[in-house]
Amino acid sequence: MNKDILFLIKKFFSNNRFLSILIISLFSSFVIFILFFGVIWYFRADVFNYFANEYMIELQSNQNTGKQDNNPITEKIVERQSVFTQEKFVVEAVKKTNPAVISIIISKDVPKYETYVDPNQSNPFGNLLPGFSFNIPQYRQNGTEKKEIGGGSGFLISADGLIVTNKHVVDQTGAEYTVFTNDGEKHEAVVLARDPVLDIALLKIEKKSGKNFTYLSLGDSDNLEIGQSVIAIGNALAEFRNTVSVGVISGLARSVVAGSSSGKTELLDHVIQTDAAINPGNSGGPLLNLSGQVIGVNVAVAQGSQNIGFALPINSIKSAIESVKATGKIIRPYFGVRYITINKDIQEKNNLSVDYGVIVKPGQSANELAVIAGSPADKAGIVENDIILEINGKKLDEKNTLASVIRQSGVGSVIPLKILHKGAEKIVRVTLESTTE
Repeated sequence: MNKDILFLIKKFFSNNRFLSILIISLFSSFVIFILFFGVIWYFRADVFNYFANEYMIELQSNQNTGKQDNNPITEKIVERQSVFTQEKFVVEAVKKTNPAVISIIISKDVPKYETYVDPNQSNPFGNLLPGFSFNIPQYRQNGTEKKEIGGGSGFLISADGLIVTNKHVVDQTGAEYTVFTNDGEKHEAVVLARDPVLDIALLKIEKKSGKNFTYLSLGDSDNLEIGQSVIAIGNALAEFRNTVSVGVISGLARSVVAGSSSGKTELLDHVIQTDAAINPGNSGGPLLNLSGQVIGVNVAVAQGSQNIGFALPINSIKSAIESVKATGKIIRPYFGVRYITINKDIQEKNNLSVDYGVIVKPGQSANELAVIAGSPADKAGIVENDIILEINGKKLDEKNTLASVIRQSGVGSVIPLKILHKGAEKIVRVTLESTTE
């Protein structure tokens, strides 16, 4: 009987057709498994996010309903729920990014004064009090002394010491800039470039003993959402280094007029509004997402208000960073017009035929012409009172501004503009030129 069974088994496996099917089936299963695993791995962040959200929703539902089953397994899960909390993400992001956030100290030679008494002073009362005299102390300059006159924040973006900060942090003529890294090391900094358009600047510090710097990765600010959690780190009040504050994105594509302590003002458009605590010492520090990526550069705070701060979106800065890495200076595309953004109010006040676009208008002073002579706009034939409706097929409005569209274009690129000239629409092509600081 045993011999018969062995004979049948040998005959079964000696069938070539069966072996072929078996091999093909095993190979197909292996390929399917590899493809499935590859897809899961490629979308691992989305998969994890989905299950983490579902997990937190279920936990929150159980807590809200007061559901408790005294199950030791459930209790163990609840103990570990902090793995998915915002607090855990913030803590991990701060641990990862803090070493790359730096403090900037600004020092400058200022006049040094001393008091002295002039022995030749005459009696100020004259004949009214003869013989009476006293000396009035006076002040005179006695050289200069180096003093700290301000501070700010910044963050490293390369292992060899390239730093991003605000332009207004490092705009002092004749000042010296000292960088303190999070480990307490002191570095003399050199200003490589100041952006002529945005309030950013790039500094450089040198490595010590060949040690590479920890630096931050840049995120994507085009896909931000209102309500998204963010982290701000900086030199709060120019005194408390690497202070961490947490908040949410309160608004996107805001336009604000920012002013510095020296009285200078500039218009910043398409900035991120956040309720994360930002103060003048935070200027130049990073605004981070919960993954620890830079999504903005802290730039301003609304005076006389609470929890209203602003940051420059990182995507508007990336081209400046790459320009400095490649050429050592910031090169920006240059258009060459002054303008007013059209909305419903501007349309009604000026009796315009459209409620979007920008109208080419001169500035307030006599030398602020509507179209700068010799500029790309001038060469393309654009004149005062022309209305630019679209660039590259994108309608211009308060959210999609002319300045932001030009910034996103490359030097030398030819961009089509739809303009309204004396009531008639036409297409004009403009070749953008470069401007440097």
